[in-house]
Amino acid sequence: MVVVRLARGGAKARPFFNIVVTDKRSRRDGNFIERIGFYNPIARGQEESIRLNQDRLTYWRGVGAQVSPTVERLIKQAGKAAA
Repeated sequence: MVVVRLARGGAKARPFFNIVVTDKRSRRDGNFIERIGFYNPIARGQEESIRLNQDRLTYWRGVGAQVSPTVERLIKQAGKAAA
């Protein structure tokens, strides 16, 4: 099964997450099929905290990819910020 989830990056105490499409069996930070965005939980001021390629997300959902609950929450948060 294909899932859309977060893959952690960054340094200790400075998290940065990539929003990736991956096989459910692969490790959290392991191989992925496609990177469709990022989430920076500690963004300050004018820094961009979330970016998401909506076209690719729509495509992957259309072919049956499941979205993790955390990514689903971030999608809603990005939608509110864009409006």
